[in-house]
Amino acid sequence: MAETGARPGKELAMLTQPTDRVAQYLAAISRLAPLVAEHRQAFDRERRLPDVVFRELAEAGLFRLWLPEKLGGPGLSPLQFMEVLEAASALDGSVGWLVGNGGGMSRAGGYLPEPVAREYFVDPHAFIASATGAVGTALPCDDGYRVSGRWPFGSGAHHATAFMALATVRDDNGREGAPICCYFPRKDVRIDDTWHVSGLRGTGSCDFETRDALVPRTHTHPLVDFRPTQPGIVYRLPGLSAFPWTIASVPLGIARGAMDAFVAVAGAKMRAGTTLRDRETVQMTMGRAEAIHRAARAFLIEAMTNLIAALDEDVSLQVRARVTLRLACAHAGDSALRIADLLAPEAGTASIFETSPLERAIRDIHAATKHIALSSIGYSLAGRLALGLDPGPRF
Repeated sequence: MAETGARPGKELAMLTQPTDRVAQYLAAISRLAPLVAEHRQAFDRERRLPDVVFRELAEAGLFRLWLPEKLGGPGLSPLQFMEVLEAASALDGSVGWLVGNGGGMSRAGGYLPEPVAREYFVDPHAFIASATGAVGTALPCDDGYRVSGRWPFGSGAHHATAFMALATVRDDNGREGAPICCYFPRKDVRIDDTWHVSGLRGTGSCDFETRDALVPRTHTHPLVDFRPTQPGIVYRLPGLSAFPWTIASVPLGIARGAMDAFVAVAGAKMRAGTTLRDRETVQMTMGRAEAIHRAARAFLIEAMTNLIAALDEDVSLQVRARVTLRLACAHAGDSALRIADLLAPEAGTASIFETSPLERAIRDIHAATKHIALSSIGYSLAGRLALGLDPGPRF
């Protein structure tokens, strides 16, 4: 891959340094808490974020977290992105999921030609809904490709200004090549409202489809063997590593929100004449949750730091670093689930009412951790390497 930015060594020193921009995002999330609380019941009822909430998130810049600095973005490092995403997810699972999707997809500005990227992100409310759960067909033509397909899980589809989906290029003889990422304007997409689910209801993660949509070649890039068009570590990360990273940070953030909600319940709820927090079993549960959360978070940070350090190393080291990141992502999902399953029994009935932040966090964790990026594939890949095998065809 061609060098277009600083070497990892320089950026590693900056990974965890706090910035004024990160502090601004965290302050914006805190300011949005009353608005989210006011409209939260509508998240479940409408199965999408209300327009006013989506607009405020966009105007706070939370859907531009990985937009290149040259295009007006903040230039956050992966770990700074994680910090912001965790805070948004602790506030609300659906909010965090959409910040992760929208903010994560703003890295398209580092893959597409600069004029095309400016076209997509000139709108301050720009949001690219993306889907990789299916693969469409791209037929070459003089102007680019004619793309058709249907893709599930287009989070934020109702508010999206553009869409990205995978398609396989098929030549005149029917031979298929590697999948490419295709970007469509909203006018070329039809949304099918399929999002009737138990958790993350406010994400509006509907199916969408195109039929014979013209996609110029400049509005595509390879899924795997891409070349960054902007400097920065984020745009040099393998796409199949950056993607699970954005997903894994969300359930850990929701788990932190669940822990905060549990603290409030434990301090207020009485049982047999004492508050829950005065019970040793509750104290042990909270201690276990803290240990699980901190360990999973530390592993994620270590794995990403090592992957960045390996970007200029030989292929074998890169492969091991990428596999370890997938392992850390799977572990983060499992850890969030363990925390949810620890807290719910101790909270008792406080964990089953829909008006309870703890109830919502628990079902959002269960929904978020069903994502393929957090699947057991991460364990099997790491296990193969530990047993002296290659990663196998799945990798």
